[in-house]
Amino acid sequence: MYITTTIPYVNARPHLGHALELVQADVLARHHRRRGEPVRFQTGTDDNSLKNVLAAEAAGVPVRELVDRNAAAFEGLRGPLALSFDSFIRTSTHPAHREGVERIWRETGHDLYQRHYEGLYCVGCEQFYPEGPCPDGHEAPLQRVSEQNWFFRLSRYQDDLYALISSGRLRIEPAARRNEVLAFVAAGLDDISVSRSAARARGWGIPVPGDPAQVVYVWWDALANYITALNDGGGGDYERWWVREPSKVHLVGKGVIRFHAVYWPAMLLSAGRPLPTAIFVHDYLTADGRKISKSSGNAADPAALVRAYGTDAVRWWLLREVPRVGDADFTEARLVARADEDLANGLGNLVSRVATMVVRFLDGHVPEEGEPLAEVDGVVDAALAEFDFRRAALAVWTLVEEANRYVELARPWQQSPREREASLGTLVRTCRELAVQLEPFLPGAAARVSAAVGAGRLTRPEPLFPRHARPAARGTA
Repeated sequence: MYITTTIPYVNARPHLGHALELVQADVLARHHRRRGEPVRFQTGTDDNSLKNVLAAEAAGVPVRELVDRNAAAFEGLRGPLALSFDSFIRTSTHPAHREGVERIWRETGHDLYQRHYEGLYCVGCEQFYPEGPCPDGHEAPLQRVSEQNWFFRLSRYQDDLYALISSGRLRIEPAARRNEVLAFVAAGLDDISVSRSAARARGWGIPVPGDPAQVVYVWWDALANYITALNDGGGGDYERWWVREPSKVHLVGKGVIRFHAVYWPAMLLSAGRPLPTAIFVHDYLTADGRKISKSSGNAADPAALVRAYGTDAVRWWLLREVPRVGDADFTEARLVARADEDLANGLGNLVSRVATMVVRFLDGHVPEEGEPLAEVDGVVDAALAEFDFRRAALAVWTLVEEANRYVELARPWQQSPREREASLGTLVRTCRELAVQLEPFLPGAAARVSAAVGAGRLTRPEPLFPRHARPAARGTA
């Protein structure tokens, strides 16, 4: 499976919305690797945006300095978020990217033509709109732009795109997003501008082949990363992961679905290239009902949250609380409450109780294992196949709930030695299975659970998770 995220602009440091998509992609990658499947997980940054240029001007620093600094912050999320990506592409520095963009431009040349264009442009979205305000919530007024650009004959591919999506050959999940794309295509596709004035771009970006007065539109440039990072000019990676790979999955936010489900497949059809097989679409994270974004002033820093609460707490909130359909409102209080309730009080308490009872009653010797209290492998598989991370996380959590319920019902401390040994064997086996199932979601926590109930003689474990919330003040009698 070839798994990609979108590549964000680097006009500012990453926020929690970026972390959501990265963690979701990481879960998919780890899950499929655990099943023995070959996986390539790719992410990166979109360095060639006008937004980056304007941010550098506002900060009074060279564009290269700002781009390099913020791109490093995105790549630096690997450690704090426990990400396992195999490839990180930066569109301004990857040695094969510019050449690959130029190659796709030439391959689609039969669908490119020049035309004067005038319209309202949102710098935040890097796209034109027929009227304002920006439908994606950017507060800056739309700019009226009038210039000579290169256009792509998107209209030529309307029927092909509709057939591709409606047949499921290009799968879009959830279904509501698929229907949204189909309605957009059925309403009629206009040709799109795919270049910008080099003067308006301040000379930043990839020049249009044969027309240095224009730069390639940043979205055309950015979408190409999914194949340019594979050295699409030839070689094993492109052939292996784009031509022969049967499962090519893009994870994207709902605000950029049109680019990925309409413009990108049309580009590939025009170029005679293979197509992706699936597009998984997530909704937004909000704070006080407003989309978390770099321009809104509500951009929670994922690295700072990890420093305060730990990797497990941040990953778990993103996976346990964000629904498959609909936005999720974030507060630190909700993150803390979920971490304390599930991780410290639920999982941590379970493993501690089980290991402590093995030490107390069996001198740390693990009894012959029983069967786990629940089988969740199939449920997790089905949920992740539907891009439903919350349902998958809840399926794993049934092991915690069943085991805690079993402890209270069986009460091993009151059983006979033979009964107690059988009960503890069942609980140890369940905790070990929990470590296996938890690994794609919380790799660090899974390793600690495995160590606490692993092979050999058990000892009393240290607390697996901290408790973050202060206890309520108690009155005195």
